[in-house]
This record gives sequence, structure tokens and C-alpha cells, in this order.
Amino acid sequence: MSASARVLASLKASIGDVVFGMEDGTVSIFGLVFGVAISTNDPRTVLIAGATGAAAAAVSMMAGSYLDAESVRDARRARRDGPVDPAVARTEADAITAALTRGGMAPQDVTRVADALARAPRAVAGLRTELAEADDGASPTSHAFWMFVSDLFAGFTPVLPFAFLPMDSARMVSLGLTTVLLVVLGVGRGLVAKRSVVRATLETLGIAASAALAGIAMGHFLS
Repeated sequence: MSASARVLASLKASIGDVVFGMEDGTVSIFGLVFGVAISTNDPRTVLIAGATGAAAAAVSMMAGSYLDAESVRDARRARRDGPVDPAVARTEADAITAALTRGGMAPQDVTRVADALARAPRAVAGLRTELAEADDGASPTSHAFWMFVSDLFAGFTPVLPFAFLPMDSARMVSLGLTTVLLVVLGVGRGLVAKRSVVRATLETLGIAASAALAGIAMGHFLS
């Protein structure tokens, strides 16, 4: 597999991290930026606060994503290599045979599979683990990388206008860029989850608006 194909495969396997990272980065830093921007007229102050927050949040989310993915992987390995609980093995075998039945396998064939699984409980644990790992396909490092990139990109979106524009213009441009990013993110969430795009977009915008209002309220309170 080529390098570009591996990168694309890891991106697809980490799409949940990308969506979560972008949503977290946009919403949290958007609230932070507007909380600071309401309490000062110095764009450099907003830039420093926002950039620091975006970088720190991205590293924190990257570490959290890595530890979560590694913990899941270790739990799967322990489940596959550790002692087998016969009751758990029976439950998992029942789940496998039920899935085969729903998939249209002939009853007599399902019975043969069930009999074979009953004689090999460790194979049941191994099969369930292999299927779970096949659904992912990305290493903990890949999950962490895509979480970092998406969170950092989204976090810097509301911050960058304060590096180039005067305060009043920076506020408006930051709001506009962030709104566009949130709409794109909402549409993406709807398409990936195969749910209403309008609802997903409104949810995303509502969460961001709540974060901005919380930041503005805190900025008013502290100033």
C-alpha cells in the first residue's frame, strides 16, 4: 500500500476523531476568543490568549485520543489472550449466530456454526476481537494525529483574524469564518451519520453560540 493510501485509510478510520476534534476546537476556542475580545480592545491580547488556548487544547485532545485508543486496543488484546469465561463465550457465540441468521444464512448452517463455536470458546473471543479491530484499522498514533490536526485547525480559525486586522474588523471576520466552519462541520456530521443535515447544522451552531455567550458573559463579569 502506498503512503498516500495509508494516510487516506487512517483518515477514514479516524473520521470520528476529526469530527470531534473540529467541533471541540471550534466551540471551545470560539467561546474563549469572544470572552477575551469583549473585555479588551487589544487584538494582540486576544491573539495570544486564543493561540495559547488552541495549542494547549489540541495537545490535550491528542493525548486523550491516544490514551483512549491505546486502552481500547489493550483491552481487546487482554480479552483475546486472557482466560476465557465460558458464560461470556456463550453470549458472544449467540450474538454471532444471531447476526448470521439476520444476514440470511440457512438455519442448518447456523446450527453447524453454533456447534463449532461451542467447541472452541477461545476462537469466539478471538473472532470478536478481530472483527472489532477490523472495524477500526487505525493505530492509536493515527487517532492522536488526526485529533491534533483537526483540533488545531479548528481552534485557530476564530483566532487568526486578530493577527491581521484591527479589533472591530477582527471580531466580525472571526465570527464569519467560525460560522462558515461550523456550517461545514454540521453538514459533514449529517452526511457521515446519515441524519438530517439541517438538524446537525443547527445543533452545531447552537452549541457554538452557547459557548460564545458563556465566554462573553464571563468576559463582561471579569471586566
